[in-house]
Amino acid sequence: MPPRVVVVSRRSERDELLAQHGTRAAAGYYLGQRGRDLADIEARHDAVRAALTVVEAAVPADWRRGYVDRDDLARFPFAPEDIVLAVGQDGLVANVAKYLDGQPVIGVDPEPGRNAGVLVRFAPTAVARLLPLVAAGRAPIRCRTMVRAVLDDGQELLGLNEIYAGHPSHQSARYLLSTGDGRRERQSSSGLVVGTGTGATGWCASIARERAAAPALPAPDEPALCWFVREAWPSPSTGAALTAGRLGPGETLELVAERERLVVFADGLEQDHLTLAWGQRLTIGLADRRLHLVEPVGQHETARASRPDR
Repeated sequence: MPPRVVVVSRRSERDELLAQHGTRAAAGYYLGQRGRDLADIEARHDAVRAALTVVEAAVPADWRRGYVDRDDLARFPFAPEDIVLAVGQDGLVANVAKYLDGQPVIGVDPEPGRNAGVLVRFAPTAVARLLPLVAAGRAPIRCRTMVRAVLDDGQELLGLNEIYAGHPSHQSARYLLSTGDGRRERQSSSGLVVGTGTGATGWCASIARERAAAPALPAPDEPALCWFVREAWPSPSTGAALTAGRLGPGETLELVAERERLVVFADGLEQDHLTLAWGQRLTIGLADRRLHLVEPVGQHETARASRPDR
């Protein structure tokens, strides 16, 4: 049976504006009142549509196809033989990663020069050449570390960049934090962020720049995580000594909620979250799964030209 190519995309800013305002004229007026031009947003919309057209035409006629919007990822049934094409910004690759289990992902950049290109490494025109190589197991693959959070009732969440645990509106969260080496501290903070090497170029990098003695940030394929407590508040009942560190294989952080309705979400997708009630325990560590990202030839010495085992 031929492989299935699943194209992942998200609604453009233009589509979101039309959904909110109803007509192009109304959207244009709304933007004009704020000093913005609809033409620029439409140009970006057209660039994404053009990229999708090129990508869809690159899929061999006898291969199966699937399409999914980012908002529907949690409900989409990915199959083991799928090849995933994420067409959009780098964050789209992170959004799809936690729903996969070893399927190779090709990140396609529809707007070279606008995106950082950390995870979307290919132009749309490269897809026709890449698909046969990926299907044959001859494309370089880099396995990127992921982070996993598990509640004491068995619910779990995976992230490619980072996992956040704290108050849903980033106000003070109260909890008991425990490290694998036996240290414990009751804290009141703006939340806990646990990141991977991929996420070390984003949120964790921003936090680390503000710390005088931040832990070394891991590489994307390194089996290690970094963690930071945001704005820990010292008081007679809460401390601020355990605020940063690293986790290796087999090491975990444990957080026990000491107020109602703390949330846990990954990679900025706040709508897809876990909720902690008072007294619930959350454990965070390395995930068994990794993102299998197709890389340009020669980009990294650890990229291997084969389809990795799941």
